[in-house]
Amino acid sequence: MIVRPVRVTDLPALMALAQRAGLGLTSLPANQERLTHRIRWAQRTFAEQVERADADYLFVLEDDDQQVIGISALTGAVGLREPWYSYRVGMTVNSAPHLGIRRQIPTLFLNNEMTGQSELCSLFLRPDQRRDSNGRLLSLARLLFVAEFPHLFGDKLIAELRGKGDENGCSPFWNSLGRHFLQMDFVQADHLSSLGHKPFIAELLPRQPLYTCLLSEPAQAAIGQAHENAEAALAILRHEGFAHQGHIDIFDGGPVIEAELGKVRAVRESQVLPLLVGTPDDDAPTWLIHNRRLESCRVTSARGRLVSGCLLVDRLSAKRLQLQPGDLVRAVPLLATQARAAAA
Repeated sequence: MIVRPVRVTDLPALMALAQRAGLGLTSLPANQERLTHRIRWAQRTFAEQVERADADYLFVLEDDDQQVIGISALTGAVGLREPWYSYRVGMTVNSAPHLGIRRQIPTLFLNNEMTGQSELCSLFLRPDQRRDSNGRLLSLARLLFVAEFPHLFGDKLIAELRGKGDENGCSPFWNSLGRHFLQMDFVQADHLSSLGHKPFIAELLPRQPLYTCLLSEPAQAAIGQAHENAEAALAILRHEGFAHQGHIDIFDGGPVIEAELGKVRAVRESQVLPLLVGTPDDDAPTWLIHNRRLESCRVTSARGRLVSGCLLVDRLSAKRLQLQPGDLVRAVPLLATQARAAAA
């Protein structure tokens, strides 16, 4: 398996993935014209022909038969071209001592506090390929890319995860809040968001703090909770140092998780190492390995062993990376628990 930049020839595969993804992945619409535009824009991004505010790094996961089975992306910065909104969960304290009443009421504030930060987005892996370390490779390859090119990104990475909802596309958070101001159901709002209307939708939401006690109980319970289909992605990023700091999605109430760039494990612990080709033993730890290129970026996971300051991998892994012995790679153990074994 390798992660690489998207190509125009990947369009049919991306259309198939978008159709499988269905509701909830608004950044991957099953629309040929929009996907074609996004692919071409991603190619310009990897060629460094766009500003950070417009950068869209779109990656695919490809197996050894050159079949595209997954997609993930990075944006250079959110909110610099058009507002990027989230709700921040706060607290209001009201008291009437003479009545013996003191209430702490959670509140929601519409804000643009994530402006300028870089977003992990568009993560989708074909259901029949959700095995081994495929999902971890597809997600973490982006972090190793950031580690190699930190000047292209913000001080912080964020990820907006899908919130609670049912198989019919109903969101209790939207039904209790957004629907009253836009007079449309969640499926319609989700569709408009996928067409790029999210900032305009947010403009119709109230600017005053919202008391969560006025929402339905299911809506309150959904605040900051990830959809069951997003739990695996959430777990992977949590192990990398991401945390929910109180920001949620304005549509479904899903968590917006964040991490400072220098505190992300794959960024902080990655190393630049010369490549050796050989036969690592079976108990060698698995590494995430980047070929240190931008436009022809390739990332893979493979067993590897540190030998005299070099990373020893097998010949197939070197071929996947399109590298020769002696070339430099950026690498980090795929799992945090393997870091000690890798250093041994």
